[in-house]
Amino acid sequence: MLFRLHYNPYIALIGDMKDSKTIKNRDAVQEKLKSVLFKINSKYLENIASKLTITLGDEFQGLLYSGANIMSIIGEVERTMYPVRIRFGIGVGEISTDIDPELAIGADGSCYHKAREAIEFLKQNERRNQSIEADIRLGVEDGQQAAEDLVNTVLSLMAVIKHSWSDRQRQTIWDMLEHQDSQTNAAQRLGITQSSVQKNLANGNYYSYQEALSSVKAILSEIRRQDV
Repeated sequence: MLFRLHYNPYIALIGDMKDSKTIKNRDAVQEKLKSVLFKINSKYLENIASKLTITLGDEFQGLLYSGANIMSIIGEVERTMYPVRIRFGIGVGEISTDIDPELAIGADGSCYHKAREAIEFLKQNERRNQSIEADIRLGVEDGQQAAEDLVNTVLSLMAVIKHSWSDRQRQTIWDMLEHQDSQTNAAQRLGITQSSVQKNLANGNYYSYQEALSSVKAILSEIRRQDV
């Protein structure tokens, strides 16, 4: 295991819309967010300790028993909400208050603190106009710093690849990530040729991105509560 934790962790997820005050049709965007969170809460019910809940008009949070599905959850939110962009803070730690399984509001603990710190780190990088504009960051209570830095470096490199995609590359890559099947099936869904799918995947560095994503998923899946 990359992370050897000496406590029984929860995993908090906080999502924060970028430039939310400038979004047109904010009511429609918020309704779309409610809809995708409802679907995620149903789909990943067994993994969720406290359902993903909108806490402010432009932010949501939730609590999970393990990190096994957290990158899949983030991917579904990203794909559904695009072109609205969202920062994601993942926090691993403990909970110091009671947990409401239906509403992720009012709970407190180090996992939420770490997720909030991750969001603030991303915001600070944006304000400093950092060349690598990461949109997902991990924070681990008493985690090994080298291991945490390694995961965050991979997430930053994934962001570099993701932000280089053209609209057509993004559409093709997201289709492949969502359906996990053949280029032929993707071509049929997208109404393009199989050779166009292959070209979009190659030019978008899909296989490098997929390998990095699989590695992060495997690492995060090792972080789980032992009593669930």
